[in-house]
Amino acid sequence: MFDLRQKVYQMFILGTDGGGYKTALEDGLGGVIFFTKDIQTPEQFAALIEKIKNTAIIPPFLSIDQEGGRVERTENIHGGKKYLSAKYAFEKGLGFLEQQTSEIAKELLGYGINLNFAPCIDVNTNPDNPIIGERAFSSKVDDVIRAEKIVSATYMKNGIIPCVKHFPGHGDADADSHLTLPMINLSLEEMEMVHIKPFKSAIENGAKMVMVAHLHCSCFDTEEIPTSLSKNAINYLTQNLGFEGVIITDDMIMKGVENFGQLEACVMAIKAGVNMFIYRNSGVDVINIIERVCELAKDDEALKLNIEKSYKKICRLKEFQFG
Repeated sequence: MFDLRQKVYQMFILGTDGGGYKTALEDGLGGVIFFTKDIQTPEQFAALIEKIKNTAIIPPFLSIDQEGGRVERTENIHGGKKYLSAKYAFEKGLGFLEQQTSEIAKELLGYGINLNFAPCIDVNTNPDNPIIGERAFSSKVDDVIRAEKIVSATYMKNGIIPCVKHFPGHGDADADSHLTLPMINLSLEEMEMVHIKPFKSAIENGAKMVMVAHLHCSCFDTEEIPTSLSKNAINYLTQNLGFEGVIITDDMIMKGVENFGQLEACVMAIKAGVNMFIYRNSGVDVINIIERVCELAKDDEALKLNIEKSYKKICRLKEFQFG
């Protein structure tokens, strides 16, 4: 049996910068996320993954953002080869999309990756969107749904967990959540007809993990609360859409969530129903946040209850993946 502290650590996926992930793995860290700088040669990367697996007391998610196009992390070991972004891969036809996804999945699995933060199923309705653009399959909702089914099924078939993102849909934003908190002022009906629809379809088709964006959607909250910390948004995902899998935030270092305070944001998110967090680094400050959550949970029954619920969901997904 794992204790409360180890269950809290299971809720975090950390990057390698800062080096704290090494000791965190011995405390039950849920996973590691890799970036381009981590992947210099196939041999070096394989050795890094092997070391992580040998250190972890619980099998970790070994994760990456590998969408193709401008969001690709393995370019250093491709010899210059680039995968097409979602938009251009989709435009070459569904057969090409399936073939490219299969290539990505086999490459990732070959390194030991078991979780990919893809596909991006935002509907790119705003031509001035600074962050989505070609990362979206299309500006048409039915095209995005069709593409998601193929990509997610291909990853699953090849042993990689796909994580659909960025709920409830980043496609209408006119700002970058890495830099600020984007505002989306659409009615719930408008959101449901376009931006939420691909997530509804993905969930109906058995999605295992959903990433929630750092966006403010006025249809969920009048206050400027990011959907990643919003009880209303998370309740919609679990209750209205019936999602029973793992809910993970976008990177918690992003400016879209920073103003809420790192510890406060984590506590808000857990109480809202979020199950996991991504931090692109693992410096002392990040480890301190995890330890503070552990301390607070000892005397906060609501927090403790949601940590227990999250731990069960994470275990269920890991049992599905690792057997």
